[in-house]
Amino acid sequence: MVRTLSAALALVLACGCAATGAAAETARGRVYEDLNRNGVRDEGEPGIAGVGVSNGRLVVQTAEDGTYALPVTNDTIIFVIKPRGWQPPVDELNIPRFYYIHKPEGSPAHLKYEGVAPTGPLPAAIDFPLHRQAEPDRFDVLLIGDTQPYTMQEVHYLAHDIVAPLIGVDAAFALSLGDLVGDDLSLFGPMSQTMAHLGMPLRYVRGNHDSDYEAHNDEQSDDVFERHFGPPYYAFDYGPVHFIVLDDIVWHGRTEERKGYYEAGLGAAQLEFLRNDLALVPPERLVVLAMHIPIVEIAERAELYQLLAGRPHTKSFSAHYHVHRHWFLDAAAGWPDATPHHHTTLTTTCGSWWRGAPDEVGLPHTTMRDGTPNGWCIATFDGYTCTVRYRATRRPADYQMNIHAPDAVTVTELGAAEVLVNVFAGSERSTVEMRVASGPWTRLELVAREDPYYAAIKEAEQSDAPPRGRPLPKAAVCSHLWAGRLPAELPPGTHLIEVRTTDVYGQTYVGRRLIAVQPAG
Repeated sequence: MVRTLSAALALVLACGCAATGAAAETARGRVYEDLNRNGVRDEGEPGIAGVGVSNGRLVVQTAEDGTYALPVTNDTIIFVIKPRGWQPPVDELNIPRFYYIHKPEGSPAHLKYEGVAPTGPLPAAIDFPLHRQAEPDRFDVLLIGDTQPYTMQEVHYLAHDIVAPLIGVDAAFALSLGDLVGDDLSLFGPMSQTMAHLGMPLRYVRGNHDSDYEAHNDEQSDDVFERHFGPPYYAFDYGPVHFIVLDDIVWHGRTEERKGYYEAGLGAAQLEFLRNDLALVPPERLVVLAMHIPIVEIAERAELYQLLAGRPHTKSFSAHYHVHRHWFLDAAAGWPDATPHHHTTLTTTCGSWWRGAPDEVGLPHTTMRDGTPNGWCIATFDGYTCTVRYRATRRPADYQMNIHAPDAVTVTELGAAEVLVNVFAGSERSTVEMRVASGPWTRLELVAREDPYYAAIKEAEQSDAPPRGRPLPKAAVCSHLWAGRLPAELPPGTHLIEVRTTDVYGQTYVGRRLIAVQPAG
């Protein structure tokens, strides 16, 4: 619901802000049309009515003249919920600037990395510029999981393996789903400078490896992230879709009794923001959640599911696992509606943390633990629908599977010879069929096993051969592997294995492999 200023102030005080010694002040300002796009409200630039503005808990809508008022404490980010057809300015790194950080004393001095500099007293007015832009019903979004460089060398891998091939991709904006770096927060700068070359607005999600592990509590742990990228959770509209960026990392700071650790959660303030934000979103709208840790791990997932209940069109994305996986959340998983919620954990761009043997140009193959090549996804939104296409980096668009079968078999081995197909972005709702030598199509069976090609790579790493590249992680059970047998009756010769798959979005892909059949004996 939209709260009046007096009600908002009362809620903040009731939440204990006064008890901490952080007296509530009132932030005031205007959301206005920046006609000349100079970031300054000039004479004649009108306010914009009905725009959501939030302090991370409450959401108010601007008045007819574009004005708003919200309570703030000494650690608050005020941000605009971008409406359809409008765009905030983006900086030289293509990061949208739709927020103001109010932290009068700045971040604590004990933090390892530079956090937010002292912002000083609350300004008399905090104004937010927006300019008009066309936003059609149908548009694409680039989805990127876990860029996660631990070193400058891995920032260079990101540049060559991911960013350069993506330059020129036609997308409205990109969502980078957390673990932007690997613990070394000084790499936020080089990473974001590299990503800026994608040439589109970049919206970054906070991951567990984006936390300052020297922080004593969760509130301090994201200060460095906030300095670079703004609020760790917020919402915005693009076209007919309402996007919500979640911060599902809760940092339990280091104390004398324990080392610090994180868990997946949202916290009371973020849940309050979600409740107030969604109250202003019509129930028929498509709502898309972007987070780092998969939704199935969030401590308050039951409350989150209830906030989404009754909405026929929802979708969510995460990264974190370094495998590609789908969930169809139903009543058994706690989803309150009859139609399951589709959550996708995406392929990571760093794959297996930039590990593996280097290729001919020096880039590690970094295949993920489930046998999926590193890469990215493109989500196409069209009204209420969302279709996702996986892309393996530096590979053709139709490279969607690996077929594992013997190079050669004898005619007596045919009926026992197994074919395994890893459909990289497949799910339990995919159909996978195979035919050999123009024979009939037969359905393959979804199995839970390790990817055979990845298993072979790991076995080679453990041999006496000199290691090449950093060792890969242990294989994971693949959730998108299908098995079948070769036909028992094939004549000697070379035959074509064809596999076709249709995914949950109705997209069909074909893969091929040749096999030699040899006479008995």
